[in-house]
Amino acid sequence: METSCEQAESISARIDRLPECRAVWAFPIVASFAGIFEVYDLYETAYLPLGLAHDGIFTGGHSGLLGITDQATFAAATFFGMFLGSLIFSSVSDRFGRRPIFLWALVGYSVASLAMAGQTTAIGVNLCRLLAGVGLGVELVTIDTYLVEIVPKTFRGKVFAIFHFVAYLGIPLLALLAYFLIPISPFGVSGWRWIAVIGGSGAMVVWWLRRKLPESPRWLAQQGRIAEAEALLTALERRVEAELRRPLSIPLPTAFVPPRDGAFTDIFRPPLMRFTIMLLVFNFFQTIGFFGFTNWLPTLLAAQGHSVTKSLLYSLAVAVSFPIWPLLWSFTVADRFERKWLIVFSSGVTAGLGLLFSILTSGPLLVACGVLIAGANTLLSFSYHPYQAELYPTHIRARAVGFVYSFSRLSTVLTSYLIAFFLTNTGPTGVFVFISISMLLVMLSIGLFGPRTRGRALEEIEQSRRNGQAVYAACRDSEKR
Repeated sequence: METSCEQAESISARIDRLPECRAVWAFPIVASFAGIFEVYDLYETAYLPLGLAHDGIFTGGHSGLLGITDQATFAAATFFGMFLGSLIFSSVSDRFGRRPIFLWALVGYSVASLAMAGQTTAIGVNLCRLLAGVGLGVELVTIDTYLVEIVPKTFRGKVFAIFHFVAYLGIPLLALLAYFLIPISPFGVSGWRWIAVIGGSGAMVVWWLRRKLPESPRWLAQQGRIAEAEALLTALERRVEAELRRPLSIPLPTAFVPPRDGAFTDIFRPPLMRFTIMLLVFNFFQTIGFFGFTNWLPTLLAAQGHSVTKSLLYSLAVAVSFPIWPLLWSFTVADRFERKWLIVFSSGVTAGLGLLFSILTSGPLLVACGVLIAGANTLLSFSYHPYQAELYPTHIRARAVGFVYSFSRLSTVLTSYLIAFFLTNTGPTGVFVFISISMLLVMLSIGLFGPRTRGRALEEIEQSRRNGQAVYAACRDSEKR
């Protein structure tokens, strides 16, 4: 009879031998539906300030067009909430499971978004954004963890690319609604309020669909709940075999790390400390390039002298490209190249194109350059989300990812004000110089210190990390002798 450790090892190997088919793809596709409204809610920081300024809730004051200081506070409230959610609450999914946390986090930020639609003061709006950000921070970390654990190693990158394709449909949806609704007030209700209601209501509908997603078998195995993991995986295997009309191949043996409780301080000890420091630097600076462009695009265009209507129209044109790029990446580069080098390459492209964007004045050229920056940003995003989750063991994966990811949210809080400062005092050129320097630091952190993960089982990654630490410890002991 197999021991519990042998059974858990078998579960991990059985997950990784699953082929690409509808039964396996069903889980990430259903999970990605909620991603549409997560992204929609996240990118409201780029579009809603235009409507809030139009209603007089946000004011420009001495900062100039579109109330840049108020937009900075609006974005800062959102990302500070995500910082709190990622740092403080993401660890609960290591204790209580992935499924209940990503379900209830979705409810939390949806309710906060609906509440924001009824606010009449800047304080009320920003408070609701703070609460929505907490739910969003927990949700994004937990779903990354969940997908890494349930998807086979052979097409993990492709799954994250398709997830981003579906989720990024929320960006053109939001941009389209903003273009048509913000300048008007349908039925006497401001357009920005309709946008908030649509986002919150849509996410609640998707919550109902997500209820059918199972718990992560890998997490169950790590908790010693072998029977539940076996039942879930056996049911999935039967569906796969029925679809393929043939038996599944024999799973290849894989390394297994015995179930154990994880302390938060594990991520600050070898062998994980190296990756933690690397990812803290990476996360702090990558959001400057990603959100510094995406969340400020309408305002950056307006600062270059384009009207509000044209700024929204150009932003819509760029937004339409966001879901197209991950779909392209899914069948061209996903799982064909190491994720660390995709991160390095995309960061370099963003740095170069950002400087070009700052000096362009022609509308068509701005849109073309913006579309290419969107392509680089989506390549960066779908590459790093699985990458950082792959580097940590299952028993502390959520809290570890939550901690390092929280620094990207903290960075965005600070850079919201820095971008507002640079835009006011140096114009768009100063903003993009700031962005380019940040992306160069991203390239160095991952390029110099990042390990390879493509096509490797999560247990194999952890075992090689432990082996490397054992060799290091042996060498150190030898030197002492």
